[in-house]
This record gives sequence, structure tokens and C-alpha cells, in this order.
Amino acid sequence: MDVTLAAGSAWTDPACPVARTVDLVGDRWSLLIVRDAMDGATTFTEFHQRLGIARNILTDRLRKLVEHGILDKSAATDGRRHTYRLTEAGQDLFTAVVALRQWGERHAFAPDEPHSILVDGQGRELPELHSLGQDGAPLSAEASHVRKTAGTRPA
Repeated sequence: MDVTLAAGSAWTDPACPVARTVDLVGDRWSLLIVRDAMDGATTFTEFHQRLGIARNILTDRLRKLVEHGILDKSAATDGRRHTYRLTEAGQDLFTAVVALRQWGERHAFAPDEPHSILVDGQGRELPELHSLGQDGAPLSAEASHVRKTAGTRPA
């Protein structure tokens, strides 16, 4: 996967995984494109119709998501257009999207305000995500901290 930014751009915080992720997919449209790809959208037309996004912005975001290895672009069977599919890296955003969705359900809606819900293959609502420690106990921001690494990825 190419994790470089466009020429002239720099990472917001080169040593922070959160900052790099936001640099790659943190704008409104990119995450909504990823969300819709997870929900089955595969063509420019499908993304455009679902999102109501300006065509030039959609073109730019799709290009960036392909360049950064989040979407894969291939010729459609009719040969006139392209299809977009999530790569492994794009699929790996599923947990992050679920976490954002669940945060929104708790904090962005009034208690009786209708909203969509995410369900599993049997139609059951997904359980609430929680960060757990190595011992299986729940973690919070207060119970964790950032440790800088020396260029190696933690196991």
C-alpha cells in the first residue's frame, strides 16, 4: 500500500497513527465513501447517488482512496466504467466505522430520534464495541497511554 501523501503535502504528525489515519481518510467524504463501499456501492454512479456529492469531489476522493490502497479500481464488465472495491486495508476500517457509528448513536441523536442501525447476517444489532486490555478488562483513555516506539511495529 502506498502511504505517501500528495506532492507538497506532509503528515500532520508523522509519528502518530491517529494523525496519519486522519490524513488518509479523515475528511467527511472519504469516510462516507468507505461506509458506502462497505454497504455494497461499487460504481461512481452509486456513490454519487447515495452521497449527493459533487462529481469533481467524488472523483478526487475516489482517486485518493485508490492511491492510498483503501479502494481497488478495476474496469467494469461493460468496459465503459470502473468498479471500486475495498482492499484489505479498506476492510480493516470496518471496526473504526462501527465505532464512529456507535458513538454517533449515543451522542449525535436525541433519545427518540430515528436513525439507521447496523445488523449482522441474522438481523441482530451489533454489540457495543469496547477497548479491552490484554487481560480482557475494559480500558479507557485514563487507563492507557501512548508509548513511542523505535520504528518497530508492536506485536
